[in-house]
Amino acid sequence: MAKKKTNPAGSKAESGLICDDVLNAKLGVLTRREVEARILIPIIDALGESFGRDEVLAVVRETIIQIAREQGTELSRQMGGNSLKHFVDSLDYWTRDNALEIDVIEESDEVLSFNVTRCRYAELYESLGIREIGIVFSCTRDFALIDGFNPDISLQRTQTIMEGAEFCDFRYRCRKPETS
Repeated sequence: MAKKKTNPAGSKAESGLICDDVLNAKLGVLTRREVEARILIPIIDALGESFGRDEVLAVVRETIIQIAREQGTELSRQMGGNSLKHFVDSLDYWTRDNALEIDVIEESDEVLSFNVTRCRYAELYESLGIREIGIVFSCTRDFALIDGFNPDISLQRTQTIMEGAEFCDFRYRCRKPETS
C-alpha cells in the first residue's frame, strides 16, 4: 500500500483555516485581530529567540498571506458573489465598531476608491507595542484577500496609517478582459 503524501499546509483543515469561518461576522475584524495578536506575539517572540526574528516574521507573513487568500475565496462565497459590489458589502466586517473611518472617493461597478482616515487597527497594534508586526497582521492581508475574493479585481495602495502616513489609499479596479 502506497503511503499518502500530505502537504503540511495543503488543505484548509491542515492549514488551520476553518471552512465556513464566521468569526468576522460574529466578532468583527478588529476584535478578531486583537485576539490573534495577543496569542501570536508571545509565540513569535519565543520562536524569534530560537530561530531568528526575521526568519520567523517571514514565515508568519507568508502564512498570513495564504490565509488571507483563502479567506477572500470564502468571503466571496459568503457574500453570494465576487463582484466589486459584493466586496463593498463585505466592508461592514472591517468597519464594525468604528474600526475604520473611510472617505469614499469613487464607487461604481468597476471602481472602488477610498481613503481610510482613521485606523483603529493601527491604534490597537500601537497600544500593544507591536505596530511593525501590525503591518504583517493586517496590512499585508489586503492584496491577498482581494486576489482570493476575485483575481480580476486589482488593488493599488501606496501608503498606510500603520506605516506612518496620514491616510491609507485603497484603489480597487476591475481588470479589463484582454482582447485579441
